[in-house]
Amino acid sequence: MKAIIIGAGIGGMSAAAALKQQGIECEIFEAVKEMKPVGAAISVWSNGVKCMNHLGMGSIMDNLGGPMHRMAYNEGISGATMTQFSLAPLVAEVGERPCPVSRADLQAQMIDWWGREKVHFGKRLEAVTQTDTNVTATFTDGSTVTGDFMIAADGAHSIAREYVLGHKVERRYAGYVNWNGLVEIDEAIAPADQWTMFVADGKRVSVMPIADNRFYFFFDVPLPLGLPQDRSTVKHDLTGYFQDWAQPVQTLIDAITPETTNRIEIHDVEPFKPLVKGRVALLGDAGHSTTPDIGQGGCAALEDAVVLGQCFAEEDSIELALAEYNDARVDRVKDLVLKARARCDVTHGYHPETTQAWYEELRSETGEGIMKGLSKTILGGPLG
Repeated sequence: MKAIIIGAGIGGMSAAAALKQQGIECEIFEAVKEMKPVGAAISVWSNGVKCMNHLGMGSIMDNLGGPMHRMAYNEGISGATMTQFSLAPLVAEVGERPCPVSRADLQAQMIDWWGREKVHFGKRLEAVTQTDTNVTATFTDGSTVTGDFMIAADGAHSIAREYVLGHKVERRYAGYVNWNGLVEIDEAIAPADQWTMFVADGKRVSVMPIADNRFYFFFDVPLPLGLPQDRSTVKHDLTGYFQDWAQPVQTLIDAITPETTNRIEIHDVEPFKPLVKGRVALLGDAGHSTTPDIGQGGCAALEDAVVLGQCFAEEDSIELALAEYNDARVDRVKDLVLKARARCDVTHGYHPETTQAWYEELRSETGEGIMKGLSKTILGGPLG
């Protein structure tokens, strides 16, 4: 049995690992000639780490995961602590720690784990066809490949998604722009073992520790879609958006390198079904593109892969295994997308009274409420 995997990102590589565990041959095709991930880092919460362990890649998380032992919210302008707490109770409850990691390093190490020489780069999907017994992918260079089934992990702009659904899906602008990158850890910005967020006026600044003494940072600003952007003005732009904010935020802005800072207009896709058409299945962002507001985009792709493997362990029939995968994932990923969208609206001030009420709640938060929500999301995954 042979699977065609479209995409060598987190979703595609984890799908290949899951299918390999079931003795299924996988051939992986990636559109770009060289991997250049969008976004500097990624929050892999405990459910995602469990999936990496299950897939045999837990050592990658051990190598790349930062020491994120605490969590804090600070008032953006004054810098005053609103709430600060240990994540140890969460880790004890769910059975695994969260691991913020460099996205580039994660993808590179997943590909190296599989074997870089076994991934076909520069193969951009153009069309999909299938019969009762196989699936054929046609690439923009005119080449084709045929396998018994296809797992399409070709991202938020998925070509395969249109084939599965029979129509094109429009992405929805979430209303804010995110700047992100990496800086050396500086405790004048935040403690080295803590996910620290500064919030005010519907804006957010965040730093979290990853490996090699680095902070992953991001800035969120509600803005209209399509504003001009220029890397050379990044510091000037952020200084303007956060001119009255606390000194740690100013220190962070001073520390960033414009050439390696990403600017992303955040989108998601309205949840849809099915995720499967015959012998073709969508996985990761192709099937459930979400905003990053609850840190579950990458985790959901890893969950997809684990469930995919479980379904093939239970079923010899490709069609039945993929149908079970669809049924097991469609409600879970819809929930994650909508949960992230709801959190986005609160965080970014789309309903000012609600956002202000959230700020007030943070000032009396002991951590129990936040960890309860995190735990519910984590334990809702396929590995508990």
